[in-house]
Amino acid sequence: MKDFAKEFYASKVWKETRAYIFKRDCGLCVRCGAPGAIVHHKKYLTAKNISDASISLNEDNLELLCRECHAIEHEGELPTGTGLQFDKEGNLIERIHHERHTPT
Repeated sequence: MKDFAKEFYASKVWKETRAYIFKRDCGLCVRCGAPGAIVHHKKYLTAKNISDASISLNEDNLELLCRECHAIEHEGELPTGTGLQFDKEGNLIERIHHERHTPT
């Protein structure tokens, strides 16, 4: 997490917004349907726009992603490499088939 964002992500309003997005998206990644883990800002937060609630807290700019889809969004690839993934306890295991799906 970037230093400029630490206070924002610790705030009550962010925690409430995050909980709302989890509920809105039924706890599932909107891209692949796996269990969601990270509320992602479609328009990335910067030191200049983090105080703009129309960007940082706007539900239209937020989506629930699993860790894998979030890594692909930011890094362009999975963090574990082909054929591997992390389980719930953080252990590296053989990858479970993970397809992207487009919501209809």
